[in-house]
Amino acid sequence: MKIIKNEKLIQRNGKIGQYVSLGALIVLGIGMYISFSRPEWITYSVVCLVLGFIMSQVGMYMGSRWGKSPRPDEKLDAGLKGLHSEFNIYHYSSPVSHLLVGPSGVWVLMPYHQRGNVSYEKNRWKLKGGGFLQGYMRIFGQEGLGRPELDAENEVQMLKKFFAKKLDESDIPEIKPILVFTTEDVELDAGESPIAAVKLKQLKEFMRQGGKNRVLSSEQIKSLTDVLAA
Repeated sequence: MKIIKNEKLIQRNGKIGQYVSLGALIVLGIGMYISFSRPEWITYSVVCLVLGFIMSQVGMYMGSRWGKSPRPDEKLDAGLKGLHSEFNIYHYSSPVSHLLVGPSGVWVLMPYHQRGNVSYEKNRWKLKGGGFLQGYMRIFGQEGLGRPELDAENEVQMLKKFFAKKLDESDIPEIKPILVFTTEDVELDAGESPIAAVKLKQLKEFMRQGGKNRVLSSEQIKSLTDVLAA
């Protein structure tokens, strides 16, 4: 498998996450100092504390995706290690964050690192359990599952528009999204989800099985990779 990765973007955003986290500590410290030394400046203290808290959440969010190892791209690379050389995975170097092109087709990979029980019920994805830390993260909007089906549709449409500018409509293959849950301690029940969903350890075999059916020919793969390289 060939890995194409935007290292500059990863390093830049990782540093931004570090700076934001450091700035959050400074702003929180200022807020605490004001609250103890200048009680009459309570408004400024509250502003600093709220701003510092928001910055800390942003820093955590960016750190988990761009700074803290293993990052989502590293997890996907490890999970797919050993795939046939015709597979090409793109991290932050295509219109979507994670894209896999190979014999099994064109796949938008959407990693999630939630813990607990993830299930598809009554046309919605739901997350339950995961312990205190997961609950804390959900409360503050950090690790909520959100609406994967809407996110997936947006990414697929974005990629379709990109290919439409470069290829004839007849040459654009079907683009499918797949949800990939990257933590070991997650229980997944995809039910009747219209979107494929697997645990990370199942991803490679899923793509291998799809590759046996040969969705894309070698010529089609080359045409798509040439467009992405340009």
